[in-house]
Amino acid sequence: MRSALLADAPAIREPLHAPVAHVSRGGVIEGIHYGSVVVLGGDGEVRFSVGDIEAACYPRSALKPVQAVAMVRAGLPLDGELLSLAMGSHSGEERHLAGSRRILELAGLTEDDLCNVPDLPYDPAVRDRWVRQGRPPSRLAQNCSGKHAAMLYLCTLAGWPLETYLDPAHPLQTTIADVVAELTGQHIAHVTVDGCGSPLFSVSLRGLAGAAARIATAAPGTAECRVADALRGHPEMASGTGRDVAELMRSVPGLLAKDGFEGVQIAALPDGRAVAVKIADGANRARVPVTTAALARAGVDPRLLTGVEGDPMTGGGRPVGSIRPVAALDPTAVPTSA
Repeated sequence: MRSALLADAPAIREPLHAPVAHVSRGGVIEGIHYGSVVVLGGDGEVRFSVGDIEAACYPRSALKPVQAVAMVRAGLPLDGELLSLAMGSHSGEERHLAGSRRILELAGLTEDDLCNVPDLPYDPAVRDRWVRQGRPPSRLAQNCSGKHAAMLYLCTLAGWPLETYLDPAHPLQTTIADVVAELTGQHIAHVTVDGCGSPLFSVSLRGLAGAAARIATAAPGTAECRVADALRGHPEMASGTGRDVAELMRSVPGLLAKDGFEGVQIAALPDGRAVAVKIADGANRARVPVTTAALARAGVDPRLLTGVEGDPMTGGGRPVGSIRPVAALDPTAVPTSA
């Protein structure tokens, strides 16, 4: 997309977040999570918002579908499970490690060529087994290994340098940056380094929701459609067994969804309705109920969202409270009398 067609970069400022979720215990509000939420209609216009949807924010791993679109456009020949893994924040299950190895094998490379940080598996149960077995942190176990393997594979096909593939000035990363700007419809506000070591691009929450909508509505045969089909068809490869983002896609027909660290979530429907969520304190526990409330605001049948609303607050091993979206966000909330 030509630069003249892009909106200005979002302002870098302290976001004007607002309350989005209440933490209640025994009927008393024990805590409040602040954040921002945007709901887009099928026409791309804002239908509902809370907080600051125009300030610059880091999408973290919620940007991975956009990065995948850029790589597919540039010639990455993956589809299905392996393409889903290429945009994954995986749990570190053996199928995830095997998939990352397979991508590296296709490139004629090994784990030693990865430049992401060694880590233990993300899933607690998988991580505990890993530790009991005496296995050390590894680059394959780190939750972004599929993305890094795919980046290296594309570099081998394009003839780009391998050792510097994470440099923001590398052809791979400038290609990705161009597509981030195109799909979000705005110039990038700032570039820094994500937790895994790859460049991280700052955009607005509204722009992020727009990018998700463009991928979810893409025509067959496009890179965007290939990415959407892979993620919808193989949600556990981009996450893991029992992960809420996979369950969300299984529960809502046609939904494309991706989570990110620091409380970020995108979700988009095939008709263009989309939501993006940022929890100010990065709390994962608030991300799920706020996202489901935003989807209900977008018109998703709340019955489809039952069971994907987050974990209860417990006391003595039994439920004693909940984390609920604030009434202004929750379309199912019963209005109170003045």
